[in-house]
Amino acid sequence: MESRCSACFHPRSGTAATCPVCDAARTTTFGVSPAARTVHGSFSPAQPEHRPTANRFSFGGSPAQPEHLSTANPFSFGGSPAQPVHRSTANPFSSPSATGYFGSGLPPATENPLSKYTLMQPGPVQTSLPFRTDNAPETCVYDDDEPVVEPPLDRQSVVQEALVLKTHSEIPAVARGTAHGGFAVLVHAKAPGVASTAEKTPVDLVTVLDVSGSMTGQKLELLKDAMGFVVDNLGPADRLSVVSFSDHARRVTPLARMSEAGKASAKLAVQSLYADGFTNILKGLKMAAKVLDGRQHKNTVASIILLSDGKDSYQQQRSYQYLVPRSLARRGGRPMAPIHTFGFGTDHDPAAMHAIAELTGGTYSFIENQAVVQDAFAQCIGGLLSVTAQEAWIAITCPHPDVRVRDVKSGRHESRVLAYGRAASVDIGELYADEERRFLLLVDVPRVAGVTDDDAMATPLIKASCTYKDTATGKSMEVAGEDAIVQRPAEVTTDQEPSIEVEVERFRVEATQDIAAARAAAERGDYAEAARILDRRQKAAAGNLAGDARCMALVYELGELSARVATRREYEQTGHSTLLSGMSSHEQQRASSASLFGSMAPAMTAGSAARGHFYLESSAIAFGAAAGAFATPAMKNMVDSSRKIREMRQQSPATTTMHNGAINFAPNNGGS
Repeated sequence: MESRCSACFHPRSGTAATCPVCDAARTTTFGVSPAARTVHGSFSPAQPEHRPTANRFSFGGSPAQPEHLSTANPFSFGGSPAQPVHRSTANPFSSPSATGYFGSGLPPATENPLSKYTLMQPGPVQTSLPFRTDNAPETCVYDDDEPVVEPPLDRQSVVQEALVLKTHSEIPAVARGTAHGGFAVLVHAKAPGVASTAEKTPVDLVTVLDVSGSMTGQKLELLKDAMGFVVDNLGPADRLSVVSFSDHARRVTPLARMSEAGKASAKLAVQSLYADGFTNILKGLKMAAKVLDGRQHKNTVASIILLSDGKDSYQQQRSYQYLVPRSLARRGGRPMAPIHTFGFGTDHDPAAMHAIAELTGGTYSFIENQAVVQDAFAQCIGGLLSVTAQEAWIAITCPHPDVRVRDVKSGRHESRVLAYGRAASVDIGELYADEERRFLLLVDVPRVAGVTDDDAMATPLIKASCTYKDTATGKSMEVAGEDAIVQRPAEVTTDQEPSIEVEVERFRVEATQDIAAARAAAERGDYAEAARILDRRQKAAAGNLAGDARCMALVYELGELSARVATRREYEQTGHSTLLSGMSSHEQQRASSASLFGSMAPAMTAGSAARGHFYLESSAIAFGAAAGAFATPAMKNMVDSSRKIREMRQQSPATTTMHNGAINFAPNNGGS
């Protein structure tokens, strides 16, 4: 009976133990010796090399459909005549236990009894997208980061201003015989500023950039310009790594200091980026995690910037948590590196980008007007390069035995009510220079009965203190705030002046809740109700609030949001992204961008605009937190610098760069 080779089905003559065809292939394929080859075939979404003829040793090819080959094993099986075989460009000699057969998602390999080659059993082939490889074990980290610049030995002698902590009571007095539940007390923290450039804290920054096919053309050129601005504004002690992703992720540059040579190398690498393929956000973030996890040296501040213009092509789960690698997710503590996400254009997935930022303590920005992507990056790095406080923690105690903390309105900052309301805490984390945080505490004020002496004419409500690490000196600091008290006369007048600080913050907290409620209404298709929720909150800004610049800026933002959720078309085009960007900013109390093509809100009077200090452009609008109280001086200065460079770039055929704060021009030889 005729026997055939189980690998290639070629007839075997006589009693030959091996197949002559397979033997010939083993000794000639790609110049690899037989002793070195232990290979595993797999599918991979890597960009394949196109060859005009199919490999005669692989199954599933077709003369009419050219096979896609790379440097992987030519003996791997799979595919179908209608779908070309995709071969991985990964190392073909890596261990299967380390690579999980490259995470191809195919059935387990079966051992070929006649050779040491492993053949993959044929599996179904997707007709639209490659197989996802996200479940492959991630064992590789990058430990080739350039050493950091050691801080000066005398840095502890640096004179740095301290964080400022204040408290404000809702009203100055409560009648002695009256109990007041839910009495509002505001705790206000302001970070120290930066006295000089020399005191800036160095940062480890990883930029994760989408270079899928949809980024082709002007989008990619604008992104390259924005990255050039980022590189120019990093200092010699800052370190940058550039990661690009499409189907797969690639570390374009290692984590290196931005010296003159480092900047030149980074710019050259950025200019080499090209757009192709699908969008795999998880691969990009996993690569960023490898860069940060493997660091042999660490700067004080670490962060990730993620930009994408599309939806994740490989999304298989309804939850977005799977997009965040474990080492980057915040789980009951501070994240290793917050991810600041940027949705580029109107085709990205705002829910995914918002979730990634929320899970890691970052912010989500929406860039509808793609021309200002550089400004959005500028605002972000303006904050990252000015961190002055880390591990900030506010502790609150109630000195009066009958005063209790009922609730803490802290947004996305973790807060706790402890000891049955006798104490509370808020974890602030990292603060940029001059950045502010405001938290509303609702406390229960007891009755005071049977007291006639003057010493009982005031009830102490809370004591507040803040501990933090000063990034300029590396020392742990503790500051005490003002004690919050309320006067307790026998009677109070009806014309008490409420605290404007408390009222504005209460309005902002309630507006943030309404933005979330409007989003929920729009998500269930009730766009008219979403607009009504936001309109009602605008009308609530009356009385003393009408003259406050912060409040008026928020009223304008609510009007803009209302116009963008009024119809399904507007909501899906820009409303969803704008709502989430506003929520991200208000919940973190940190500036994010909503760079839009013109305002849709009703026109405002010159007086209200003057009071609101709105941050507008003629061709674009950036409203909300980016224009209001959350933008720090360092952020605003960086954005102003970016705008000047953009304007000069548009007016001059030269390429504009920054060097030591000065604007330089170089001839444009065809680059971006």
